[in-house]
Amino acid sequence: MSDLEPISLILTSVGTEQQAVEISEELILRRLATCVNMVPCQRSIYRWKGKVCEDTEYILLVKAPTSLFERVCDAIRELHSYELPEILSFSIDQAEKTFHEWILRMATGASADEEEAEAEEPVEY
Repeated sequence: MSDLEPISLILTSVGTEQQAVEISEELILRRLATCVNMVPCQRSIYRWKGKVCEDTEYILLVKAPTSLFERVCDAIRELHSYELPEILSFSIDQAEKTFHEWILRMATGASADEEEAEAEEPVEY
């Protein structure tokens, strides 16, 4: 087990590519996530308000420090078009150390003003 702050993979699904991009970009801009992968064309079958529904969705895989989970949830709920967005968090038990450190360094939850005050050193990955 690493002595670094824990990180998580947070999953949500959205109905359009546009919303996938908008939520992903906003999470990165707000420094709530380090990276968001968009997986297109997932077919979902689910029960909603007494009916069986079927939709094509995009899955967002959000990499972030575990400590930012509630803020990521708040941002997703704010930006999402669904009445009840799926938001799941999976703890990462192991990650390559340099990648783990990058996630922590990039996703600080800092405001834009705080971000400008920080000088980010380039790191090769």
